[in-house]
Amino acid sequence: MAHNQILDSGDPTLFDVRCTAPGPAGALPITPEMLLTRPSGELFGWSQNAGMGWDPRALGGKEILILSTHGGIRDATGAPIALGYHTGHWEVGLMMEAAARELKALGAIPFAAYCTDPCDGRTQGTTGMFDSLPYRNDAATVFGRLIRSLPTRRGVIGVATCDKGLPAMMMALASMHDLPCVLAPGGVTLLAAEGEDAGRVQSVGARFAHNQVTLEARGLKMRDILTDASVRNAMVVHAAFGGSTNLILHLPAVAHSAGLRRPTAADWTATNRRVARLVDALPNGPRSFATVQVFLAGGVPEVMLHLRRAGLLDSSVLTVSGQTLDAALDWWEASARRAELRRQLQDRDGIDPDDVIMDPAHAARAGLTSTVTFPHGNLAPEGSVIKSTAIDPSVVGPDGVYRKTGPARVFRTEAAAIAAIKSHGADRVNPGDVIVLICRGPMGSGMEETYQITSALKYLDFGKHVAVLTDARFSGVSTGACIGHITPEALAGGPIGKVLDGDIVEIVVDRVNLEGSVNLVGHGADLFGAEVGARVLGARPLRPDLAPDPALPPETRLWAALQQVSGGTWGGCVYDPGAILKALGVGQASTPTAGL
Repeated sequence: MAHNQILDSGDPTLFDVRCTAPGPAGALPITPEMLLTRPSGELFGWSQNAGMGWDPRALGGKEILILSTHGGIRDATGAPIALGYHTGHWEVGLMMEAAARELKALGAIPFAAYCTDPCDGRTQGTTGMFDSLPYRNDAATVFGRLIRSLPTRRGVIGVATCDKGLPAMMMALASMHDLPCVLAPGGVTLLAAEGEDAGRVQSVGARFAHNQVTLEARGLKMRDILTDASVRNAMVVHAAFGGSTNLILHLPAVAHSAGLRRPTAADWTATNRRVARLVDALPNGPRSFATVQVFLAGGVPEVMLHLRRAGLLDSSVLTVSGQTLDAALDWWEASARRAELRRQLQDRDGIDPDDVIMDPAHAARAGLTSTVTFPHGNLAPEGSVIKSTAIDPSVVGPDGVYRKTGPARVFRTEAAAIAAIKSHGADRVNPGDVIVLICRGPMGSGMEETYQITSALKYLDFGKHVAVLTDARFSGVSTGACIGHITPEALAGGPIGKVLDGDIVEIVVDRVNLEGSVNLVGHGADLFGAEVGARVLGARPLRPDLAPDPALPPETRLWAALQQVSGGTWGGCVYDPGAILKALGVGQASTPTAGL
């Protein structure tokens, strides 16, 4: 197949990209009580339900989650479009559909989620078998997380087959002590009218050895594509886009899984200082174009063209097309798709694509600065992160530096912080306050995403005068003076777990030089500076009320402990078997660390 055929299907509908679409009809049955007392996630969930096509008038029904080990893709006749791992994957999808139709007829709202299972037959005699029993436990954890991730569910129906997926589902359902659950096991495989049964087919290796069957197989492996160079390229593209701070968690995890070096906070800082931001997109500004408009302007390959010209990209790496990144970018630069999509953005929306994705000189003239800053200080000795471009410009100095000194308001739960933001009483959050949200890192809450807080502050008129410090993480669309990933986290003995109400916190974020600090500098009317603040924190005990969230699942507590000794937040919150075994004092020093 020719390279241009791999990169371009020739489908003319690819050029018809719209930036707007009509929303669902009707109105959500929201009450004042819901707005005042319910978590934002429930209201967001209703909007998603309507957006997916559910009748808004029926949103008050009981929500039932149907979980399954379904795999593969089939059309309405049952013909395979993509295969599952084994034949037991097909009927569970039909069973889920039957259950969902019955639930809907009864006025309930069915949800469907999946965690497919492997096939022991496929892994006989291979190292894939090493994952078989551990998969059972991991799948049970995933099923449990899927159940808890739908907080409004009223019951669960599990549909599963086979000798690892079925016990995994049983374990997950059995752990839901206070929730109605039903298990519906799948069926069995019919005998073949012709052909080989599941026992005979496993002799194919022996028959191949005696020339009874033949097979040709070639192809690129993951290690050919995912390399240290491609990880560095990802960091460069992230900096040029001004991407989400969540990549700082995910890319090290991907690198670790691939057996590659994990980028450090210092690596991220160096990359962001070296690579100019070239994209004006939500939520970074200055004009904050929508993601679809960035796509029309050329998206990732367009940004890569600028990075290649600037010598910032290793374009010799292989891509999944089998060709180098250079070849892909050469094709993109001359493609009809690129020209047509950019023309559509100009003609339909009146937007010059070069105002969305800029060359370095244009970006400098437009005042674009790098997105991410990594403040340290006596409250974040191992670092923290802030999307510094998302701070309201009106509270940033003419020198590009955000400076804030204010009293700490300490909260141990997101719910308590939200309640204080909503409050009109004596407990309310006031302009000038510094919200310090602790016990929300991996050990406290699984490192929850605290978008409720950042979104509330964004859309309240006084919100830009409030800062947030937390050991939790943020959504990719979070804005404001919100500093997360503070390490060590409170429950790991970090100094943020020693902060008291009335402490004076100083925050400095230099958006130009990508430098920042977060320091305790006083208490009440007594200002003593960062150096003395470090000594004060060193002498203080941890707060006596530090504790994991009572609802934290046991498996998440285990995950938190294991990821802490595996490199923690800056290591991607992964499992490093070598580091874990060393901490436990068992195993060999040469134990491989990649793969989990």
